[in-house]
Amino acid sequence: MAGSGGFVLVVGPSGAGKDTLIDLAKAAFEDEARVVFPRRLVTREVSAFEDHDTLDETALEAGVAAGEYALAWRAHGLGYAIPGETIALARSGMVVVVNISRKLVEEARSRLPGVAVVEITASRETLARRLAARSRGEDGDLEKRLARSAEIEPVRADLAIYNETTPEAAAAVLIAFLSSRIG
Repeated sequence: MAGSGGFVLVVGPSGAGKDTLIDLAKAAFEDEARVVFPRRLVTREVSAFEDHDTLDETALEAGVAAGEYALAWRAHGLGYAIPGETIALARSGMVVVVNISRKLVEEARSRLPGVAVVEITASRETLARRLAARSRGEDGDLEKRLARSAEIEPVRADLAIYNETTPEAAAAVLIAFLSSRIG
């Protein structure tokens, strides 16, 4: 529904380019206050491949227990959370763009206002190449990670982006979708 605000959940397997496309969209909407890109909270140090705020396990668990997050989950041995104030932003008419686990889509649809889902994916070969280029030790065994990703149930997406060309081409599709959400 154009112009009513809500959440745009960006989902897809590791290596699909979610953070790259979100960064390009963020730059495109730099002067548009109605589109916000809150920083995720993650129990890992910041790297060149993921921009987030770091917190430790104790702080994450305390925040979950206190109901401080819009969403919180565990994936690949790490804890993730979306700040709770994003719910008020979405209810006030803003479009809140967040990268979350595909496993949370149905929970998010039941709990958050105005949810739309954008699934970003790529071929297995492209995912493997991108993950290998990261060389993050905590990513674990590449083949196991790809196999786990393939086991996740498909999501019902409002938009699917097959990110095999240039990041700019794929980001243009995401940017057009976000533009339609603000009217």
